[in-house]
Amino acid sequence: MTLRVGVMTGGGDAPGLNAAICGLGRRLIAAGAELIGFEDGWRGLIQDRTRSLQDANLQHLLVYGGTLLGSSGDNPYRKPAEMVPKVLATVARHRLDALVAIGGEGTLGAADRLFREHALPVVGVPKTIDNDLAGTDFTFGFFSAVEVATRAMDDLRSTAESHGRVMVVECMGRHAGWITAYAGVAAGAEGILVPERPAHVEELCDRLVRLRQSGAKSAIVAAAEGARVFEGGTCLSSSERDEFGEYKTGGTAALLAQRIQARIGWEARHLVLGHLQRAGRPIAFDRIFALRLGARTARLVLERRFGYMAAMRAGEIIEVPLQEAVAERKVLSAQFLDRYESFFLPIGGL
Repeated sequence: MTLRVGVMTGGGDAPGLNAAICGLGRRLIAAGAELIGFEDGWRGLIQDRTRSLQDANLQHLLVYGGTLLGSSGDNPYRKPAEMVPKVLATVARHRLDALVAIGGEGTLGAADRLFREHALPVVGVPKTIDNDLAGTDFTFGFFSAVEVATRAMDDLRSTAESHGRVMVVECMGRHAGWITAYAGVAAGAEGILVPERPAHVEELCDRLVRLRQSGAKSAIVAAAEGARVFEGGTCLSSSERDEFGEYKTGGTAALLAQRIQARIGWEARHLVLGHLQRAGRPIAFDRIFALRLGARTARLVLERRFGYMAAMRAGEIIEVPLQEAVAERKVLSAQFLDRYESFFLPIGGL
């Protein structure tokens, strides 16, 4: 009897999604399985929208960014009474033996609940440029996003030097500052602001004043969108919350540039990298990494070991329980912040 396997990509897109589908699909199809793609993440399962992947040129596909299946932020547990039965009905209608969920915290959190509460035969593949999933050292897409941010800061250095400016670069990262930290350190930023550590305008400006007095003509400040910025003991970041109860983010770079120029008179400009960090082709590392995760996930499916996620630990691809991966958010550790202490603002400001 032919094994029928569904696959979906949920949440924000990330470089390497197509490579993960390639690694998964080639191994499953070679084993005689039938692979069915669900369009636009959980929305495809809620609305029963599919496409066959049997004849797709998966190897050719892996070099491209984005996802051929489409993605969305829909989650069946936002309206569980209405949407969870629809997901289960779709799985039953297509006689799926397994469902592969490729995504981040929201996508895999829903997959874990469906496995534990409804015995859905699901396995996961970790994907997020934010790199904030527990259970794995890294997620594919992260290093491609870091490369985009690092190159942007490198390129901005030349125009900052030419005009004697401070350039404040805003990177994605609502709760975790992985992209900002890695790119900021790689680009030699003069200041790095991340959600894991409160940032004080006074301390940042004092640092920039000392830098300018030493003869520097320019400076780069890397700021995560979710950084909490304080001045005079008052939080300047948004206190508004979105529909999910999270603080609204964005505008951090513009705020910092305005305060820097007002306080110390050093001309400052800002740039929000936004979705550029998700865009474009994945770097070689993410292509190979995603292929490896996809292939390991196929093995989980063939062995019918559900409720697990493929992950990377110390360079090796292993499996961890989905519940472990979504139990808590992975943020920058105190050890990491201490290791690159000179790049980050001190705790507590002045």
